[in-house]
Amino acid sequence: MKALVQRVTEASVTIEGERVAEIGHGLLVFVGVATTDTEEDVDYLVRKVAQLRIFDDADGVMNLNVQQVGGEVLVVSQFTLQAATRKGNRPSYINAAGEAVAVPLYESFKSKLSAVLGRSVPCGRFGADMKVRLLNDGPVTIMLDSAM
Repeated sequence: MKALVQRVTEASVTIEGERVAEIGHGLLVFVGVATTDTEEDVDYLVRKVAQLRIFDDADGVMNLNVQQVGGEVLVVSQFTLQAATRKGNRPSYINAAGEAVAVPLYESFKSKLSAVLGRSVPCGRFGADMKVRLLNDGPVTIMLDSAM
């Protein structure tokens, strides 16, 4: 399971012209589920996202996590994170999990992250054509991979 984490000052998701989720200062987390992922991968990424120290402390050092700064978290499914690009120029998504595997693990990720943060986590809609708007802060973008 992969998560692309971006520190943002704001982010939102729009589907078919309707804004379905938005946050202010915090994290935008894109999640890509692989065919081999399990609940252990979910638990690992939930822990990493919640504890990732990428916000500045009083000295300007990235030493604080999203909870410590009172930040919000927006989660968006993105199967393209599982793209294989080693051969050719057209990405292969053979490693991306289908709905039967991906949806339960994506839902579990959102639920467990919400429980750890102690509040609801806005999100996009699995499988939808989403327009994601964000203002990256820093820029800070971190790739997390439960397989590494």
